[in-house]
Amino acid sequence: MAGLAGVGKTELVVQTATRALREPDWFPGGVLFVDLLGYDPERSLAPERALDGLLRALAMPPEHIPTQLQDLSRLYRSVLSAFADQGRRILVIIDNASSEDQARPLLPTDGTTCALVTSRDTLDLDARLHDLDVLTGTASVALLAQALQHAHGPTDTRVHDAPEHAATIATLCAGLPLALRIVAALLADSPTRPLSSIAQALSDEHTRLKRLRRKDRAVRAAFDLSYRRLTDQQARLFRLLPLNPGPDISTEAATHLAAADPYETEELLQDLALTHLIHAAPTWGRWRFHDLVRLYANDLGHAHATTDHRADALTALLSHYLTTTEAATTHLKSLPSPTSPRFTNRTDALTWLGEERLNLIATVTTADALGRPRTAVSLAFLLGRFLHFRRYFKDLVTVAATAVTVSRDLGDQPVLALALNDLGDALSEVRQFDEAIEAHTEAVAIFREFGDREGQGRALLYLGAALREARRFDEAIEAHTRDLAVCGELGDRQGEGIAWGALGLTFTAARRFDEAIDAHTRAAAIHRELGDRNSEAAALNNLGSARQEVRRFDEAIDAHTRAAALFHELGDQDGEGAALNNLGVALRKAHRFDEAIEVHARDLAISRELEDFHRLAITLDNLGIVLQSVDRFDEAVKAHIEAATIHQAFDNWQGEGTALNNLGPALRAVGRFDEAVYALTRAVAIHQALNDHHREAMALNNLGGALQSLRRFAGAIDAHGRAAITHRRLGDHHREAMALNNLGVALRAVGRFDEAIEALTQAAAIHRELGDPYGEGQAVWNIAAVHNTRWLRQQFRTRPHSAP
Repeated sequence: MAGLAGVGKTELVVQTATRALREPDWFPGGVLFVDLLGYDPERSLAPERALDGLLRALAMPPEHIPTQLQDLSRLYRSVLSAFADQGRRILVIIDNASSEDQARPLLPTDGTTCALVTSRDTLDLDARLHDLDVLTGTASVALLAQALQHAHGPTDTRVHDAPEHAATIATLCAGLPLALRIVAALLADSPTRPLSSIAQALSDEHTRLKRLRRKDRAVRAAFDLSYRRLTDQQARLFRLLPLNPGPDISTEAATHLAAADPYETEELLQDLALTHLIHAAPTWGRWRFHDLVRLYANDLGHAHATTDHRADALTALLSHYLTTTEAATTHLKSLPSPTSPRFTNRTDALTWLGEERLNLIATVTTADALGRPRTAVSLAFLLGRFLHFRRYFKDLVTVAATAVTVSRDLGDQPVLALALNDLGDALSEVRQFDEAIEAHTEAVAIFREFGDREGQGRALLYLGAALREARRFDEAIEAHTRDLAVCGELGDRQGEGIAWGALGLTFTAARRFDEAIDAHTRAAAIHRELGDRNSEAAALNNLGSARQEVRRFDEAIDAHTRAAALFHELGDQDGEGAALNNLGVALRKAHRFDEAIEVHARDLAISRELEDFHRLAITLDNLGIVLQSVDRFDEAVKAHIEAATIHQAFDNWQGEGTALNNLGPALRAVGRFDEAVYALTRAVAIHQALNDHHREAMALNNLGGALQSLRRFAGAIDAHGRAAITHRRLGDHHREAMALNNLGVALRAVGRFDEAIEALTQAAAIHRELGDPYGEGQAVWNIAAVHNTRWLRQQFRTRPHSAP
């Protein structure tokens, strides 16, 4: 059994032996225990001395005990074998062995006698290996409580009375039993001392190890015994590893720290892992510290900073993270571009970024404190693209906020304004719109103060987008209009095209579709004039989406098709996939279902190739809707569930809510009504929590339909009514009419005929005003059904009943 100093190896083998002795016929000869003290240079037992003591414990007369190691070992093993043959098998415990040479002569060889060996190192003894890990938080708290009650009896309820402080202590001790027992002893020494006092004493990581000591026991001293056995190279790398700011370090990064050959560095890391001063992470090639060992190594690192060339090692590590992140993110650009030989393909780049994400974020947040503020800002800007792509928006807020703080401290106003724009975008993604608007507004003011009109226009563009997401459409339109004016003054035609596109998106969100179509048409024309075919394709894609909203599906299909073709020609797979996704939606709305399915399948292939899980989920969701349209409901259910699962994995609650909303009708279609109600109830809750009232109302309308299938009409009426009111308030009259139509059907089912006719009449009028004859026809047909149901019920009530 191997493990870190203080992890409880001796305690575990002692408890194991105690339990084993209680089992009848397991070890009738008892237990032999020897502590080799292998890590104490002054008291370590040579195997000869240990064997002499063991033979004496086995009642061997001193005059019969030899002095040579080979003779001692042979006699010892013979005695153990003889005991076993007599039915008196013995359990041998060899504690604290520091090497194979120290432990091997003490191992039985008769094939019957058992032995347990503990060590801080993983020893090669041809035995089954077991690495002992630290305690969980719950087990750590239980150890504290047990130790205090053992010392003072059940009256010591400090752990029970202050569970939050007990949990804090467990965290600060990082589950190390030695540290926890020292804390328990300190508390036992002072029965009135509260746990909060210990928690406060341990809160400063610079003095934590100093506090974790009592009389002859100390965590630092236990670590010292292992550290002193390292070679010079091992010790230097051990002292440098805490410079890595994240939770683990790759062999590649450690190579830069050590300024050594990769194979040599890997061997050093493996050697340190064998001593349990570090341990291998679940992914091969990555290494971790126990929290207290990290503090210990860092203290040593500061003490040896000059001889270790610590500053140079830090520079090398940060440079590695910065240059490699830059190389990896080139694979995330829309258009093909020259890439670094470090990554030959996108998959390798994404894998590296994913594995190093926490290290890179930690580098951003700590580089300033390490005296490298420019590295913090540069890495934040580079890392933002990946975090956005993988939808790690909380992380994106963290790194962007750090860039803002650092650039503000540096007094670098132009960089501060850029960082504020990034922060605003990140805040919008987590729906903190007021803070996002504030950030962009400050960026606008900074650029204006420095007379940077181009920067001011770009900040206005971002400000307008944030205002659009906050549904403050008039202000968003004003911001985009100001951006247009700035671009016009500068003669920036490219900027004008971008501004028109952003304005078009805002008009679409405000349901001013004719103006949106005009804006996107202008944007496409400008980009075409400039020969910017990529931006032209993006404008055409947005134009198609706006045309869909006014049910000009053939024109929308044409725009999306042209956009997809342009993106494909340019090699922009990301853009092509986005255009194909929108094209599939337009084809579905035009009832060209087979074509829609084929187009979504093409987009799925691109999304999987690019490992773009966000769009993969969106496309699966849209595919599910098309499959529902052709009655392939089981396939639709599978697609929607996969979409919801992907969104959930990336904490994309809005996406999950949308997928669940689409899943509900598919489940309803296959008769899984209870599951449909559950999915739709969750969708309503998600969108409500996000203050996304538009999607909340859509989910409510679908929920009402599922409740009708279960004949829970009161709930259905409430859901449809709330949906209609919300859509009316938001100005979405098409969906208002759909909700009113469903409300009328539910009211008819419970005999509230006048209310049903009123709701359906309103629905028909709205559909007529919107030029939707299909929707109007449905509402009129339902009105007729209400009248028919009323007449039938009246006839039933007035018809005389014959006697039985």
